Formats: sequence, C-alpha cells, structure tokens
Amino acid sequence: MKPFEVEEAGALCDKIIDGVREVFVGNRVLLRMLLAACMANGHVLFEDYPGLGKTLLVKVFARVLGCDTKRIQFTPDLLPADIIGTNVWRQEHGTFELFRGPIFTQMLLADEINRAPPKTQAALLEAMEERQVTIEGNTMPLEAPFFVVATQNPIEQEGTYPLPEAQLDRFYVKLRTGYPATDEIESSILERRIMWQQDDPTSAVQPVTDAETFRRLQQTVETQIYVDPAILNYITKIVRATRSHPRVAVGASPRGGLALLKIARSMALIHGRDFVVPDDVKIVVEETLAHRIILTIEDTLDGFRPEKVVEEVVRSIPVPTDLVKRPG
Repeated sequence: MKPFEVEEAGALCDKIIDGVREVFVGNRVLLRMLLAACMANGHVLFEDYPGLGKTLLVKVFARVLGCDTKRIQFTPDLLPADIIGTNVWRQEHGTFELFRGPIFTQMLLADEINRAPPKTQAALLEAMEERQVTIEGNTMPLEAPFFVVATQNPIEQEGTYPLPEAQLDRFYVKLRTGYPATDEIESSILERRIMWQQDDPTSAVQPVTDAETFRRLQQTVETQIYVDPAILNYITKIVRATRSHPRVAVGASPRGGLALLKIARSMALIHGRDFVVPDDVKIVVEETLAHRIILTIEDTLDGFRPEKVVEEVVRSIPVPTDLVKRPG
C-alpha cells in the first residue's frame, strides 16, 4: 500500500474535517484532535455533559470516514458475548456456528461506555490493546483499521462503573465538545435543525474516504513524518515531569509518551507538513496526558485537576528551537 504525498494527505484531512463541519457545529481544533488520534491508530474518549453533541459528532465522523461502523449502547446488563459474539449450537447442522458481535468492525462507537460492568469492559480492553478478541479459547484478529470512539457522562454516577486506569490509559486522547462558544454558534445549531427536518441527519452524510484510503493516511503518518531528536527529548521531559510533580501520585506512562508522539505526527500531517514542530505537541498534550495522571488524595479532594498539572509542566520545560526539518 503506497502512502500519500504529504500535501495530498493534508488536503484530504481538510476535506474530512469540512465534511464533519457540514453537520456538526463545533471547534475545528477539536475535530483535528479527533482525526489525529484516529490517524495515529488510537482510541478516543469523549467525556462531557448530556446534550452537547458527543454521539452526533462520533456518528457523523464515522460516516465521513466511510469505514465499516457499528454502535453499542452500553448498559449495566451488557455481557461480553453481546460485544464480541459467541458460538451458537445449530441443531439442523449438528455444529456450532460463530455469531460475531459488533466488535467486528473498523470503527466502534461505544456510547456511555462507563455503564458496562467490569467483565464487559475487560473484553473490550483486549480488543483495544491487542486488536483481537478471544471467543471460547479461539483468538481472532480484528480488521484494520480498528479504533474505538467512546462517550461517557461525567455527572451521572448511579448505575455506572468507572473505567479502570488500565483502560483509560488505552485511550490516546480524552476530549470534550463543550458548550457553544457564542450566541451565533448556538443559533446556527437551531437553524441547521430546521434545515435538516429531522433530529439525526447522519444518513445524508456523504463519505469522504473509505477504509483503504484511511489506512493509507495512517501509513503516511508512520512513514512520511520526520521527528527531530529535540522533539523526542521535549516529549520525554514532559512525560517524566508529570511523574515528579508534587501533586501527582501516578504520572503519565511511557504509553502516554508514545501516544503524544504519534498524535503530534498526525497533527503535522493535518497541517500539510512532513515534520513535527513543538506546537504539534503542545496543542494535544493536555488531551493526551491529563487522563493518565492520578493526583494525590489531598489534591483530589481539594478539587485540583490533572489538566492543571500538564499546564504547569509544559510551562516549565523550554521549547526546542534549533530543529532540523528533515535530514539532508
């Protein structure tokens, strides 16, 4: 599979974002972060209040990518077999037949993921980390690309099961849609609802790419984007500084550093560059690292937030300036 030229890939990224913005009224930076995480072959967690368009955004994004997509509405009674599938006895044939669950897709929309019990979340964790599932002892790979885009509500805790740190660490980024920033943006949401004449317009969204094209984008990120050693050192210092911060009990893991590197490379490609600059790191560092940080009990009770830790860490580390765009 041949990667794209960088300029061509950057133009395609713009088309993807514009395709989403035809329906979803929101921050372009947010859409770039979502696209960057998926191009880095990572999973995305949306956490925000009800009614802010999390599910709509994910559904529209899936349609625009043109990948095979399935959606799971997580509930407390959801079983692992409801996600990964199971073998069913077919009496007429005298054999077991495998019924594949919705996990066998390319983009899984996991709505209200924290409502699933731990055993079900563990089944999803294997798929997220290994890109495979195990059904009654048989391991089956998942088709590439495979990534999970999940949503959860931060204020309704009754009947929920908080995601364990091991699973949170598998999400490359944790994003928030947020409230509309201005009166004009909120009015635009109402105007579009009148124009659509329906609550869910995603069926009318036209794909911009398909699975093979998106795999080429992912390959372009992996093979065509140069990272100067000074950028690698910058990322390393940020990640290590989160572990020594006085308010932190557990800092960001090496997996967090890898995620930050991959997403920074994706952001460079989205901007039409074949090399990473410090701003590619800084624009995604909070969304990539904050959810991996566990504060001390005292600071948690005081209402201190991990995002503030990341902000302080980034501010304390000098930004590299003497960079080589590409060797030779």
